[in-house]
Amino acid sequence: MSSVELERDGPILRATLSNPGRRNAITWPMYDALEQLEPTVAGDRGIRVVVLRGAGGEAFAAGTDIRQFTEFTIGAQGVDYEHRVGRVLASLLRIRVPVVAVVEGPAVGAGLALAACSDLVVATPDAVFGAPVARTLGNTLPPVVLARLFQRLGAGRTMAMVLSARLLSATEAAAAGLVSDVVERAPLDEHVDELLARICANAPLTLESLKEIERRVLRDGADAAADDVLAAVYGSHDFRAGVAAFLRHERIEWEGR
Repeated sequence: MSSVELERDGPILRATLSNPGRRNAITWPMYDALEQLEPTVAGDRGIRVVVLRGAGGEAFAAGTDIRQFTEFTIGAQGVDYEHRVGRVLASLLRIRVPVVAVVEGPAVGAGLALAACSDLVVATPDAVFGAPVARTLGNTLPPVVLARLFQRLGAGRTMAMVLSARLLSATEAAAAGLVSDVVERAPLDEHVDELLARICANAPLTLESLKEIERRVLRDGADAAADDVLAAVYGSHDFRAGVAAFLRHERIEWEGR
């Protein structure tokens, strides 16, 4: 059965996309589970980072499970589907902590959208990214997905990719800025663990504030209002403790308050 398997590993929440035999294609129950990640993290201040990964190591996610589209008989069902996906992506973007996607193999269609909604993407050299719907299904992409791809890949590269229905290699995706690191499979787990450790060692309020300000800048531009975020960080216990520790040349354990 398909599922999103959750594992709490200290301050790390690992969410594994699992749809055996379907290259982790996303089903309706998996979409529902992904939408619950945001409230789960919001309710647990001990979580410092979320990791998205495909089960089995052969694929991140090969889009939506196509078997579900056989239920569609009218256009309104497609509209409802895209709205549903949009709610899931919006919830992922609201997650207060950094989200790291680990991509092995294809991240296609909805899998590409999930990777694009992550803050950092670590990919193996065999990873590929794309949304070749013009060649495969004959459906289309909604504004929320194109907008996020424009932000992460650029409008020109995105349109060239989707209009030609081609897949980007991990190297191309890294050059465009979607992929943070391209790592061979052998040291992949070690690399990811080191990255997660660095994130968890950072000031959580700073990371949360950077994500919130990014959301506002992408929505409103450089004039986005953020005084409330700035005041919360500069008025925090962690900031005062950080200044004191820095001046004493001491290491600090961030408390997130």
